[in-house]
Parts: sequence; structure tokens; C-alpha cells
Amino acid sequence: MSTATTTSSRITPASPDRPRPRLDWRLRFAALSLIWGFSFLLIKVGTEGYAPFQVTLGRLVFGTAVLAAAMAVRRERLPRGARTWAHLTVAAFLLNALPFSLFAYAELTIPSTLAGICNATSPLWGMALSLVALSEDRPTRVRVAGLGLGFLGVLTVLGAWQGFHGLDATGTALALLASLSYPIGWIYVRHTLAGTGRSHLSMTGAQLLLATVQLAVVTPLFTTLPTRVSVVPLLAIAALGALGTGLAVLLQYGLVAEVGPTTAQMVTYFIPVIATAAGVALLGESLTWSTPVGAAIVLTGAALTQVRPKPRRTPQP
Repeated sequence: MSTATTTSSRITPASPDRPRPRLDWRLRFAALSLIWGFSFLLIKVGTEGYAPFQVTLGRLVFGTAVLAAAMAVRRERLPRGARTWAHLTVAAFLLNALPFSLFAYAELTIPSTLAGICNATSPLWGMALSLVALSEDRPTRVRVAGLGLGFLGVLTVLGAWQGFHGLDATGTALALLASLSYPIGWIYVRHTLAGTGRSHLSMTGAQLLLATVQLAVVTPLFTTLPTRVSVVPLLAIAALGALGTGLAVLLQYGLVAEVGPTTAQMVTYFIPVIATAAGVALLGESLTWSTPVGAAIVLTGAALTQVRPKPRRTPQP
């Protein structure tokens, strides 16, 4: 559920003279895992009262408000330059507007547990795309094996040997497309916005603002105003935006700055576990043996795709 450009931007670690965070990074890591894991449950609840585009728009509005408040406290300004804003517009679409909307539409017909597991395929898509788009990111046997293992796990979750019986193909495809959109966006940002030297908070705030504008234009064209205000779904959307989008971005940025992107990205492997537990325990979604087994295979494959070869030592003359 990453919404930021953290994975592709160069973040400078916190300098020693800065005061240490009051909350240990492990607790913030756990909080981020819980927030993003419960996001799929909140999407499901939100779509029970509002159209998917309305859920996404509300999510972006609340998330942007949180980042705007953080920028005001830190006296950050939005980035300047038409070129930067043009690239951020594309990033906002690929990393926010598109995947958020696809997941909302997907959860109309698939359980939140399946959506959470589909989200875990992002590293697999990223590995496959990097082989084509990033010439410096060369494959290894371990990473290729992880890619194959991961997609085998996807087939296990979907029950391929049963002919995908009882599975909504459209909803599942939308969730997988949403997870594919993230690495496409990350690669785009890496090529266009990485290393600009601009504040991460400023760039992400502008990105969410642009995504909000995009949904504000699209939503009235495809939805009508609800006849009544559904309180519980509205609260779910507010929590999804304020916590799952706004606060989560701030937590993610802080983790990357303190412990590095590799450790911070490990949160990806906890999200489907939490999403599955929340869906089963709170929404009463059914769970067959193939779901946790397939999810474990997916996560193992995703972890293997992130293994980098050790640099070779050059012999001393």
C-alpha cells in the first residue's frame, strides 16, 4: 500500500546531532504493518456505503490533509518547476489514484484477504519489470527462482488446480493490476525524480494533492451523490486516509531515514498476514488451506527477489 516515492528517492539518514525519535523504530514498524494490513478491511467497509471512486477520493482527501498539516508544522513548501509537477502528476496516477481505485473496485467482488495477498505480489512484478526497465538491476539465479516461486504461490492462492472455481476473475485481475501499478510507478519515479534534492515530505505532499485533484475530476463523472450518509463506512474512509495514507507515509519516511529502505520495505511481508487475520476475524471472510499456504509461498518468493548479490572484492595488487 505504499503511497510514497520512498523506494526510489535518495533519502539522507538522520544525522547524529538530531534528537532521536521518542518511539522506537520497531514499534513504528509494527504500527505501519498494522495500519497497512488493516487498510484492506477499511476499503471493504468503505465500499459498503460508497462507490469505489468515492472511497478513493475520500481516502486521498484525508491523507492529503494529514500531510498538509505535517508540512505546515515543519514549514515545508511544495516543490517548484513545471517539469517536476509534470512528473509528479504521472507518479500520482501510478502510485495513488490508479491502484487505490483498482483495489476499491476489486473489493466489491473479492474478499479483503485476497486483496491483501495480491498486494504482496508487488515485489514480484517489480522484479520482472526491473529485468526490462533497469539495465543495472541484473538477475541472479536466486532472484529468478524467487520470481517463479512467487507466481506459483499466486496460483496456489487462486486455486488453479480447481480451475479457479468460485473466484471472481475480474476482481482478482483488478487487484493484481493495482499491485503491478506500484512498481511501474516506482521505476518511473526512479528515472525522473530520484536524487532531485527536494524534501521527501514536500514531494509526497504534492503527489497526494495531484492524485486528489485527479479523483476529484473523475469521481463526479462516474458516480452520483449518495442518498444518505453511511456513518461506519465514512469513518472507515477517514481512517483509511488519515492513517493508511497520511500517517503511514510519515511513518515510512521516518523508518527509511533511520534504518534504511531495505529494512523499511520488510513491512511488505507482514501486510498480507495482518490483512488475512483482520478479514477472517472481523469480517467473517472464509479461509481455505490454499490461502495461507499460497500466501507463504508468495512472501518467500518476494523475499528471494530482493536478495542482492554480494559485491565482488577486487584483488589487491
